[in-house]
Amino acid sequence: MQVSMELKVPVAVKKKKDYFVSYCPVLDVHSQGETEEKALDNLVEAISLFLVSCFERGTLDEVLKECGFEPIKKSVKAKPSSKRYKTIGVPIPFQIKHRKSLQQCHV
Repeated sequence: MQVSMELKVPVAVKKKKDYFVSYCPVLDVHSQGETEEKALDNLVEAISLFLVSCFERGTLDEVLKECGFEPIKKSVKAKPSSKRYKTIGVPIPFQIKHRKSLQQCHV
């Protein structure tokens, strides 16, 4: 079974000579491209790979804490994005492998 999650993060893009540099300030991930769209596409891929890599190494919780992330205790409406940053969705693919039925999940 495949599960897909999406993380919404603030991003910005700046023109630097012949390229566009894109970055996500909350995760400190950067990328670039020949167009603004390509720079954002490359950033989405870089963030996704970064998060999956952290998960695979068992450091995702540590990395998110170092970046200032913390769990929200109760449901809160999302605040509007700042005017300085756009928001993009980053897909984070995971595959679930169970030896037994999904109904036996501990959650």
